[in-house]
Order: sequence, then structure tokens, then C-alpha cells
Amino acid sequence: MKMLRLILPKIVQVVETRIDRAGKLFPDEDEAVVNAVVKRRREFTTVRVCAREALLGLGFDPAPLVPGQGGAPVWPQGIVGSMTHCQGFRAAAVANSDEVEAIGIDAEPNAPLLPEVLAAIASPDEIRMLRDMGSRYCGVALDRLLFCTKEAVYKAWFPAHGYYIPPSQIRVDLWDKEFRATLTDATANHVLWGAWAEAQGIVSAATVTVSPGGDQSLQKT
Repeated sequence: MKMLRLILPKIVQVVETRIDRAGKLFPDEDEAVVNAVVKRRREFTTVRVCAREALLGLGFDPAPLVPGQGGAPVWPQGIVGSMTHCQGFRAAAVANSDEVEAIGIDAEPNAPLLPEVLAAIASPDEIRMLRDMGSRYCGVALDRLLFCTKEAVYKAWFPAHGYYIPPSQIRVDLWDKEFRATLTDATANHVLWGAWAEAQGIVSAATVTVSPGGDQSLQKT
């Protein structure tokens, strides 16, 4: 089952895999992981294999995708994208920047967070929300899903705006397969819409911000 394909609009090209895949890195990419352990190098390589396949779907030739500011990959001109990897899952999603302003995807194991991690990323209102939802989604680690949605939102936010927003400034409202994230910074409130899925031991979340003049019906993933 392709989880992210189900929750991303068709204008986004997405490639995902549950196994590591071999591929050749560009020299600049290789330098970024020259001292990395084998596990890190494998996941770094696999998400870039996924990303290059997704770029081909948009008609773009393979290109180096080097970590930039904040660790976010630097995409070719005219492209926005996002990557994610966790144990047993890797994926990349890309789109043309004239259609999509930002993409954020994240995947996590469907397993509970440590209590101290939940306390650090969730507000009392969000914790109450998770408790109220628990009886309806007994097979989903909702605390981990909350973390996953905030990661996806951050991955969309940071490349577009260039500064860090802590989880405490991302208020998430979850419901059936969708979410709304309200971001509060020093100057304004921003609302991002997204969707989530769970399958085969993984939870995933995605958010897409449509470019000005793009099809606003895609705003809610």
C-alpha cells in the first residue's frame, strides 16, 4: 500500500519504499555522509533514489540533493519537495514550484512516544484531544501521529520561511484522516491543512501549500 500517494494531490510526484535501495550518490552528496555510519548512509541514499525517480516524473534529470540550512535538501530550481525516512520506510515528494509553494511529509513507526517527549511537543489541549480520540483509533499511536504531523508541518514551513518554529507554536487538530495545523509566530497566524494515514506499522502525514494562482481546491490535501 502506498500511503503517501493516497494523501497527496496528484500534482505531487511521490515515491516511497519499505526497503533500502542501492544508488550512486553525486560527489557533493557523498561528502555529506562521508563519515556516516552504514545505517545513515543507506537511508540517505535511498531517499535520494526515491527523490530522483520523483523528479523524473516531473521531467527533471537527476541532480544532487545536498542538505542545506537546517538539514533540508536543496532542490533544483523550480522544484519544491520533502523527504522522510524511519525504520522500514523511506519516501520523497516533489512538485513544480509554480503549482505548489511547499510540501512537508513525515513518517514514523506506529509506536507510542516516551511520555517526556509527548510532554515536550504537545499542549494540554492536544493531550486532551488525543485522549478523546483514543477509543476511535485504538490501532493508531495517536501521540506519535501528533509528532508526525508537526514534523510534516515544520518540513513545509522551514524551506519557505527560513526560520525554526518549535512544536509548542504548532497547534494541531486531528480528525478522520485529516488535520489542521495553526502556527503562531511573532507576527501572524498561519493555517496549514494536511492528511494522515496508517498502514503496516507506520504512520505518515503530509501537508501541501498551493502557490499563489494555483488550484486552491488542493489546499486541503
